[in-house]
Amino acid sequence: MARFRRSEGAVLRVGVVGLGYWGPNLLRGLIELPDVDVRYICDLSEERLSSFARRHPAATPTRRYEDLLEDPELDAVVIATPVFTHFELAAAALRAGKHTFVEKPIAPSAAEASKLIELAEDRDLRLMCGQTFLYSPPVREVKRLIETGELGDIFFISSSRVNLGLHQRDISVIWDLGPHDFSILLHWLDEVPESITATGRDSIVRGICDVAFITLRFPSGIVANVELSWLAPSKLRRTAIVGSNKMVVYEDGTAEPVRVFDRGVVYQDPETFGEYQLSYRTGDILSPRIAATEPLVTELAEFVRLIRTEETSGDLELARQVVLLAVAAESSLASGGAPVAISADDEDSRRSGEPAIA
Repeated sequence: MARFRRSEGAVLRVGVVGLGYWGPNLLRGLIELPDVDVRYICDLSEERLSSFARRHPAATPTRRYEDLLEDPELDAVVIATPVFTHFELAAAALRAGKHTFVEKPIAPSAAEASKLIELAEDRDLRLMCGQTFLYSPPVREVKRLIETGELGDIFFISSSRVNLGLHQRDISVIWDLGPHDFSILLHWLDEVPESITATGRDSIVRGICDVAFITLRFPSGIVANVELSWLAPSKLRRTAIVGSNKMVVYEDGTAEPVRVFDRGVVYQDPETFGEYQLSYRTGDILSPRIAATEPLVTELAEFVRLIRTEETSGDLELARQVVLLAVAAESSLASGGAPVAISADDEDSRRSGEPAIA
């Protein structure tokens, strides 16, 4: 097997598979890292290959994925292909002895996600899923606010991830945009929802859901609502977290991505109905200083670090859970919005990848 066992500081040889929407960003991020050599670029499109080969002449262009797997000097592959190719390509890479980075979601079913994790463990290889928002400084700042108790008890979370396009030909908006919010929620709350409901419609292309409204109910009582759409007048990436002490608005791509609102409602149990009253507290709005680091480069640097230190990614189970939520949301959507029960530790779910309709 072509495992990376050379001395610290040796060049890591990588191949990038898929040069469509996200692959070029991964290619750029890898080139920025020290001691990383992009040995191959791979895509089925001759036009895309030629374009990127001119810009990156040191990388060998190929339409044959097998060229990467058969090269004993190649240490790792980075996969950014359509969702329903992830399992087959990642499994082939692991079986060929390559450390593997695969874009989100890690696989189209929880069972296949579990299989990839097992393959990596059995072969002592590094496997990582590209969940970029876990490396976002604003997301990490909100995580800190929750963990330190500054927000108090979390009541509910409301998220909107909408824009006009890009319509996908082979997956719904749930598989395209949902994994971002699912990974963020799992990261923030450290718990898996006990049920999920989803409604939506295929407004433009028959059979491809382009708008979805998803509700997740957590064992702690937290309720999260996620709006996903390719049909919105403008791009919006906004999440509101409402706690008993404070509230937070996280809006990706803005000058102040995290704003903390010292606002809330004070309720005292009345002795009689006539004494029932609420008081509303309004305080300062603070915008914490957020580090200006690029999540994608940080994420790829972590993949390289895992390979060099021979450590296992701590987010693989979260990646499997993200797939479980996407499958559950699709199941609820197909059943007209019926609640779907989720058990992250259910062995039947691990084998089949299918949550149970409640």
